[in-house]
Amino acid sequence: MSQELKKAGANWVDGDRFFDRESELKSLMERVQDGTHTLLTAQRRMGKTSLVRELLRRLDNAEEYETVFVDLEGAHTASDAIAELAVQAQAVQTAGHRIRGAFANFLHNLTRRVEEIGINEMRIKLRAGIDEGNWQYRGDQVLASLATSGKPVVLAMDELPMLVNRLLKGYEYQTTPERRQITDRFLSWLRQSGQEQRGIVLIVSGSIGLAPILQQAGLSAQINIFSPFELRPWRRETAMECLGALAHTYALELPDKVRFEMCRRLRCCVPHHVQQFFDLLHEHLHSQNRKRARMDDVERVYTRDLLGVRGQIDLDHYEGRLKMVLGREDYRVALELLTETAVNDGLLTNAALARYRDLAAPTDESERLSLPSLLHVLQYDGYLEVCDGGFRFVSGLVEDWWRARHGTHFLPLAQR
Repeated sequence: MSQELKKAGANWVDGDRFFDRESELKSLMERVQDGTHTLLTAQRRMGKTSLVRELLRRLDNAEEYETVFVDLEGAHTASDAIAELAVQAQAVQTAGHRIRGAFANFLHNLTRRVEEIGINEMRIKLRAGIDEGNWQYRGDQVLASLATSGKPVVLAMDELPMLVNRLLKGYEYQTTPERRQITDRFLSWLRQSGQEQRGIVLIVSGSIGLAPILQQAGLSAQINIFSPFELRPWRRETAMECLGALAHTYALELPDKVRFEMCRRLRCCVPHHVQQFFDLLHEHLHSQNRKRARMDDVERVYTRDLLGVRGQIDLDHYEGRLKMVLGREDYRVALELLTETAVNDGLLTNAALARYRDLAAPTDESERLSLPSLLHVLQYDGYLEVCDGGFRFVSGLVEDWWRARHGTHFLPLAQR
């Protein structure tokens, strides 16, 4: 009998809703035990947050580690990051009296009153006491209290790359010397903390790649304390098992050929896309009062729903994150290259790249990322991969979506 598995929607999952990834969990557990700081890398929607959350849940259950999960998606400054760290660290019974000073007493008193005042008010009060002049000192105090909690601490920082990108580029997507200095200071503090606080193991992840952002600014050395760990797509067999488990839970019949076709359409079995495909297929069958899926159902749901308005809402995430990493000018070039790839059956040929170099204005080229650097970002973040004769889309779904969204009025390079 198949495993039961409930739909997850767009949320992270753990416990009974967590599917597969046992080998990855084992590898991360070994890194934690070895005290290795980890930079978790993967293309979007691969399940990085779910993997980290499940790891922390299991560590909590084993009661050998203290765990802290800090979501930095809403952080705009280093001060915001330290305040969020302090808020989440309050769940660890570290006894604020072990560190000295007024801030330590303040943090300890807030921790004691958290049920009374609530997390949001605690966050506001903490933020008021942390500023540009003291965030580093406050951060040292919080980490020092964690390091003396009596157990090793696993500190997971989700969306750190997004915060670093904001520090570095602001909302105009422009790097300035001042912003670079601010970013360097924050990353230097994090790097030094990771080296000095022996009782803390760091795990960093995010929906955009950290390495390309820092390479653009010449700050790559600031993350050399982290060992990269790549989270890869599901194998087709795993994706089919997931679809079978979901079908069993909701009393649907998905024949092998139907599940195989769903995976073939996606090509790259990103966990979120696999489950989103099932969700839409389930709704379609429910609307027709049927329990058994056919091949024509796969075609209809893929073209009407996944590539339609509902699917575009989710896939817009790909565009937004890419613009955040590259900035407006480099994003425009990336948009052109990706659309060129999509309208040519998913292949960006070396001949097309040579043609693009000929057409690009030298003055523009000097103000943007070099073409190899731009292609590196597109590979790192999972849009393109190297193939014979050039590059191709990793995901069949993203390729088809990009073609439908941008290809209608696009003039390929060979016709210019």
